[in-house]
Amino acid sequence: MKFSYVNPTQIQFGQGQIASLSTLIPTAQKVLVVYGGGSIKKNGVYDQVVTALAEHNWLEFSGVGANPTIEVLDQAVAIAKEQNVDFVLGVGGGSVIDGVKYIAAAATYDGDGWDILQGKHKVKTALALGAVLTLPATGSESNSGSVVSKAATQEKLAFMAPAVQPKFAVMDPDVMKTLPQRQLVNGLVDAWVHTCEQYLTFQAGTLVQDGYAEALLKALKTLGDNFDKQDDAWRANLMWAANQALNGLIGSGVAQDWATHMIGHELTALYAVDHARSLAIVQPSLLRNQFTAKKAKLEQMGKNVFGFEGSEDLAERTIKAIEDFYHSLGVATQLTEHDGNKAQAVDTVIAQLEAHGMKALGENQAITLVQSREILEQAVA
Repeated sequence: MKFSYVNPTQIQFGQGQIASLSTLIPTAQKVLVVYGGGSIKKNGVYDQVVTALAEHNWLEFSGVGANPTIEVLDQAVAIAKEQNVDFVLGVGGGSVIDGVKYIAAAATYDGDGWDILQGKHKVKTALALGAVLTLPATGSESNSGSVVSKAATQEKLAFMAPAVQPKFAVMDPDVMKTLPQRQLVNGLVDAWVHTCEQYLTFQAGTLVQDGYAEALLKALKTLGDNFDKQDDAWRANLMWAANQALNGLIGSGVAQDWATHMIGHELTALYAVDHARSLAIVQPSLLRNQFTAKKAKLEQMGKNVFGFEGSEDLAERTIKAIEDFYHSLGVATQLTEHDGNKAQAVDTVIAQLEAHGMKALGENQAITLVQSREILEQAVA
């Protein structure tokens, strides 16, 4: 267990915290406010942001959708450059905040922004940025990762850079009251898989990280089993759990997997599957494919998260319990968006994984294209 951990993002958590924007961003800085399809104008969030920025010089950019595309984000980059923006504020869920990270990085780069996603340009500088979270899911509001798509080529890639770590994250659970159930379910599943990617690997004696991961999983299971977005505590617990699942803490000093995400990204890019639902499609098949390597941790999860007694089939029962949890939320665990052509779907995803260099995935780098094909054979209906 050897690591360096720091998370400099200031968290402003609780009701009414959007007002704190007035002091979180220096008034001397010119602000670009970035948001999505306009729901923030219906639920009062936009008005709260406007009030908080009354003493600031700011402009706005809207239209950042789920799985943000570089084609849209580059329009905001152009505005940031032309208007000499100093600070980018993302008001939305993980997609908007991921998009803001790209905007902040690309605004200080003169080349093609896609270079950042392809790893041709290493991000060292970026505009300052912050987040007002409206949908708990990705933890993007307090980490340094971003995932961006390219519609023209149906690609979805990620980058990480300390320079795009948000300066602050405003987290008011009240903004979740008007969210559709599908989005909240997606957020819950996303946080669940984020935790699993850092937990379901192999035992390494990391008692604190394992214990914290198990606490998060139990909390998310409780929230899923008692779904009630009108309850103040329910909303607050989901928002905080999703943040803690991917702020870097439970992943410090432990092996991490992320193969479910890498394969899932391709399903989202190719078939427009919701990100969280792509993870639910891939994960059970991946766990069965990597059963031997993950058996000990699956058994630990079965006992400590689901409360199962020890048995010969404990690990398999744990995988089944994960599947059942997804099904209880109305989330499918097989791909059905491929128009029924299973062979073509598998071939297409494998070709994309190969093109993106995803030839050795997982905590042991043991998921080659052969294993990915086996996983997809089980995951595609």
